[in-house]
Amino acid sequence: MSSSFEADFEVATGIAHVAPVKGLREKLDPRHTALVIIDMQNDFIADDGLIGREGRDVSQAKEMAKHLPAFINKARAAGVFVVFVRNVYTSEQNFYLSDVWLEQAARKRKGGYTRIPVCAAGSWGGDFYGDVRPEPHDPIVTKHRYSAFYNTDLDTILRANGIRTAVFTGVVTNVCVETSAREAFVRDYYVVVASDGTAAYSQDDHDMTLKNIDRFFGETVSMEEISACWPARNAEGRRG
Repeated sequence: MSSSFEADFEVATGIAHVAPVKGLREKLDPRHTALVIIDMQNDFIADDGLIGREGRDVSQAKEMAKHLPAFINKARAAGVFVVFVRNVYTSEQNFYLSDVWLEQAARKRKGGYTRIPVCAAGSWGGDFYGDVRPEPHDPIVTKHRYSAFYNTDLDTILRANGIRTAVFTGVVTNVCVETSAREAFVRDYYVVVASDGTAAYSQDDHDMTLKNIDRFFGETVSMEEISACWPARNAEGRRG
């Protein structure tokens, strides 16, 4: 039986209770799109952060971080809703790290989460990296696990602002970005992952995740392709 996007989309439209969007430009309409920036924190990107101290390669993350501020500014100018997500893991009373988490860390993390604190509240490691920083009016979602949705208010924030599409950027592609993108999809958000606006600590991990997301959970496209769908709207941005 032959198939085509046009034919299958027509069937999908007939089945769906809410009309699906068609094409990347409609999916990325700033009126219902959020840019979700995942874990752009020193511990995951800077040379002296957790990942660098564990001996892993942060060069791709640092390179990606150079280009992300311009992309965020493009989103703001188009009126896209911008949300920052950050981790807080280590605390003085250890509120967040369970026995399961710590056992995994002891086996795999070379001191991270056990001997080396990770994204402690108010610490340099937990601070945003370089110029990738929220503005005063941006919501900041704090998480304690890989998913940006698990036990956070992200879903409430997105739905309260009429968001249908979540564009994901940040680190690390195959862990927190992927986990968050998967959960966004199962919560019925359209998912777009910026292929060059995310980074991992190995190219294979990055590529594998993008392929899997594009097959099952959303679309993976470049920041340039996304930006082309976001013409500047007005000086006031989203609420203008």
